[in-house]
Amino acid sequence: MRLNIVFYGPEGSGKGTQAKLVAEKLGIPHLVSGDLVRKYAEEDHGIMGRVCQEALEKGYYVADSEMYVLWKQRFKEDDTKKGWVLDGFPRNLTQAMFLERKVEKYGQDIDAVFFLDVTERESIRRLLARGRKNPDGSVHDSPERIKERLKYYAKGNKAVLRYYKKRNLLIHIDGERPIEKIHAEIMKTIKELKETEPQ
Repeated sequence: MRLNIVFYGPEGSGKGTQAKLVAEKLGIPHLVSGDLVRKYAEEDHGIMGRVCQEALEKGYYVADSEMYVLWKQRFKEDDTKKGWVLDGFPRNLTQAMFLERKVEKYGQDIDAVFFLDVTERESIRRLLARGRKNPDGSVHDSPERIKERLKYYAKGNKAVLRYYKKRNLLIHIDGERPIEKIHAEIMKTIKELKETEPQ
């Protein structure tokens, strides 16, 4: 069966790691918001490329309207038709509603939303330890930049969680445990999901 899975949580929650493990296990593409932005920043020489490059250099998120353009293009690609694991999007209620409309347009559904819950302090610690770099080699993160992005995340957090909880899609995961334990819990949930879904 085809599965469309969303991983949600603050930066540094481990959603990227878990999404990648799940995508590899299920043999479906891992769609990453940050990867899309970095790809356009490096390869696109038009307006979108400049927008993405500036966002990376200044350490802020690309605006919703531009992200919709990126995702519309990505969902048109053939590999998404067999299912996908998405992380880094949506970040707010408007984006969640856009994603649902876009998925429905292609005759699909979102099957599960895994919420990886970690404290702000843990997010900051992990992101600083990661030391991510921009395409030009400069450091992407500072405590100030991270706090600004986490503030943006916190603004939309409750509305997104309510939205997916109402649709019985939300699965709460404690993100402050070892990677292996989190992965085992997620895969157990996916196995149960596959068993209950019509083939």
